[in-house]
Amino acid sequence: MKISEAQQTVDQWIKEFGIRYFNELTNTAILMEEVGEVARIMARRYGEQSEKESDKNKSLEDEMADVLFVLICLANQTGIDLETALKNNLQKKSLRDKDRHHNNQKLK
Repeated sequence: MKISEAQQTVDQWIKEFGIRYFNELTNTAILMEEVGEVARIMARRYGEQSEKESDKNKSLEDEMADVLFVLICLANQTGIDLETALKNNLQKKSLRDKDRHHNNQKLK
């Protein structure tokens, strides 16, 4: 699925099942909550924290999809074409960081 298709799919889902978008501030708070859930799983499964019994059945895949869903909602609400935005961002990073990581002794 292209990013533009994902944006259209989320928009259709919102119209069919969600009635309307939450306002941008509410969706920003929801995005932070969802990112926190990803961080919790990462800290416990891949970091040094021990995993609580209640977290063992949490799906990292599902939590990442929640983050993507809300990010797409915000993009749709604010008129951002994420496909174009990502292409532009990668171009910016490629120009800015073309030698940076190759010259980073910490990565060798």
